[in-house]
Amino acid sequence: MLSDFPTLLVAGLVLLGIFYLGFLSLKINFPSVILYILFGVLLADYLSHNEILHFVSEIGIVLLFFILGLEFSMKRLGAIAKKIWSSGLLDVALSLGVSTLIALGFGMSLFNAFLVGGVAYATSSSITAKLLDDKSRMANKETEFMLAVLIFEDLVAPIIIAVLIGMSAGGGEFAAIDLIFILAKVMLLIGLAILFGKTIFKRFEVFIEKIDDEDFKFALLIGIAVSFGGLALLLDLSEVLGAFLAGMMLAEIGKIERVEHAVIPVRDLLLPTFFLSFGTSIELGAGFPMPLLLVTLLIWSILAKVLVGIIGGRWYGLSKRVSLRAGLSLCARGEFSVVIATVATGTAQILSGIYIIAAAFIGMLLFDMAPKITNKVYGKPKRKKKDLRVPTSKDEKQIY
Repeated sequence: MLSDFPTLLVAGLVLLGIFYLGFLSLKINFPSVILYILFGVLLADYLSHNEILHFVSEIGIVLLFFILGLEFSMKRLGAIAKKIWSSGLLDVALSLGVSTLIALGFGMSLFNAFLVGGVAYATSSSITAKLLDDKSRMANKETEFMLAVLIFEDLVAPIIIAVLIGMSAGGGEFAAIDLIFILAKVMLLIGLAILFGKTIFKRFEVFIEKIDDEDFKFALLIGIAVSFGGLALLLDLSEVLGAFLAGMMLAEIGKIERVEHAVIPVRDLLLPTFFLSFGTSIELGAGFPMPLLLVTLLIWSILAKVLVGIIGGRWYGLSKRVSLRAGLSLCARGEFSVVIATVATGTAQILSGIYIIAAAFIGMLLFDMAPKITNKVYGKPKRKKKDLRVPTSKDEKQIY
C-alpha cells in the first residue's frame, strides 16, 4: 500500500512514473497528457486524497497560466477583446446553453444540468496550449483566435464555478444579487492587476536585471504568481484566473523572456502532477451512468466547438480553411471541467468524470488530425509559384 510508504518515497516513485510516461509518449507519438491522466486513474485508490499531490498540482497549473498571461499585455488583450466578444458569446450559447438544455431534456435537475453544461463548456487551456507548442502550431494564423477564445472562457468559467458553488450552498438556488457580487469581485481582481502593472511593476524590468542570484529570482517570480492565484481564491474565484492576471501584470515589461526562462523549468516539472491529480479524482468503478446522455453530450459538445471555430473564426477575420482548423482544435476539455465536476455528487460526478476523460482524448485526436481534415474538406493549399525564368529579349519587347 502506497499509504504506508514514506511521503518522500511516494513522491520519488510518482516522478519516475511521470518521466517514464513522458518518455513513452515520445516513443509512441501519443499525447503525454492522456497518459498522465490514465496514470492518475490507476493510482486513484492510493492518491485520491493526497494533499501534497493536490497542492503541487495546483502550483503547476498556476504557473502554466502565469506563463500564458505573460504573452498578453493590457494593450494586446484589449485589442483581442474587441474582436473576440461575439465569438465568446456564441461559445457560451452553444457549449454551455445548449448542453444545459440537453441535460434538462434527459431529466436532470436544473442544478445538475447547469453543472453538466459547465463541464462541457470550457476548452482545456492547458491541453490546448501544450498541444500548440508540441505540434509547432504557435505561429499559425488560427492560434491568436484560439487563445482569445480560451481567455474568454477563462474569464467566464470562474463565474460559472462561483455560481455553482453558490447554488450548492443554497440548496440549488442562486439569487441575482449573488451573481452581481461575483462579477464585482472579478472586476476588482482585474482592476488590481491593471493598477499593479501600471505602478508597482512598471520598473520591474530594471529591478529584475539587478538580481544576479537565480534562486532569489525563482522565489520572487513564483511567489508573485502563487500569491495572486491565492488572492483569487481568497475572493472565492479561480486561482487560474489570478495566475493569468499576474502574468499580464508582468507582460508590460520589455524582456519577458527573462521571466519565462526562470519559471518554465519549474512549470514543466510540476504541471504533469495536475493531470495525474485529475486522474485520481475519476471513479470508474461505478460503471457508466446515463450512457445515452454521455454520448449525446460528447457529440454535441464537439460539434459546438467546431461551429464556434467555423462561425466565430470568420467573425474574427480568418479564412474558411483556418476557421475549420481552429474549431477542430478546440474540443479538448480539462482543468476547468475538473474543477466544476468537483462540485457535483453521485451520478453527475461520475458522468462528468467519464465525459472529461473521453472529451480530452477525442479533443487531442481531433487537434492532431485537424490539418488533415481541413485539407480533405478544402483541398491542399496551393503554393504560389514564382516565375524564376530569365526574361528573354522577346519578353522585353512585349513589356514595352
